[in-house]
Amino acid sequence: MSDTNIFREPLVHFLLIGAALFVLYGLVSDDVPESDDRIEITDGTVARLTEGWVKTWQRPPTEAELRGLIDGHIREEVLVREAFALGLDADDVIIRRRLAQKMEFITEDLGRMAEPQDSDLQSFFDEHPEMFREPARLSFLLIYFNTDSREDAATDARRLLEALRSGQAVDPDSAGDRLMLDANYELATERDISRVFGTKLAAALFATDTSGWQGPFESGYGLHLAEISDRRATRLPEFSAVREDVRAAWLDAEQKRMEQAVFERLKSRYEIVDLTDKGSS
Repeated sequence: MSDTNIFREPLVHFLLIGAALFVLYGLVSDDVPESDDRIEITDGTVARLTEGWVKTWQRPPTEAELRGLIDGHIREEVLVREAFALGLDADDVIIRRRLAQKMEFITEDLGRMAEPQDSDLQSFFDEHPEMFREPARLSFLLIYFNTDSREDAATDARRLLEALRSGQAVDPDSAGDRLMLDANYELATERDISRVFGTKLAAALFATDTSGWQGPFESGYGLHLAEISDRRATRLPEFSAVREDVRAAWLDAEQKRMEQAVFERLKSRYEIVDLTDKGSS
């Protein structure tokens, strides 16, 4: 195999990508090489290699294994520098994306923040109540009517509804048709119902403002009568009850804010020139 063709092998590409990421990390570490022809193996280099091994194998490397890691690191460094010298990284979409991804990881590390104070969390909770508001909930029993097997399912459903409302002795468990889905639901949200029966039935149930037997309601399966036994309106819980949820949301929002701030600082080092012709059609 020729020297040129070897760099087209997928395995070599994978090696070059990994090595390129290592070089990028080195740009922001304490182990930056002094020149292109000098490869330094420092305590920091050995520490990083050892840490990676421990994370994978859950034990420190032996002396021979560590020597192998160092040799592998040197091999990567030599190959990646030669690859850059040959211009193999130019216009390579995969390498560009992996390098950008690595920079994202670095900015995430730079953007890590200290533990928030309760005052920070309370302010976040007050500013974003919609994130922590508990949804409305319903408890109900369904009776199903199969519109495919019945000649007039709507009329049958209305007749049974009248009987149930009038107090006639009707067994809801044996009334209607068989459906291989649960008939009883306890404090279900509109989203819960939508996942099972679709949005049409869920919206209709939550649009009712009275309890007891209601309907008929339509779903993708057919028609339903519903006995609504419990109704809970949407509510905003006390801060103390959802503090951990608020903390998680605050950390996520703050992480994104700080990552964007780091990116903007990096971006400010560049002149962005738009050469597109926005006036063309």
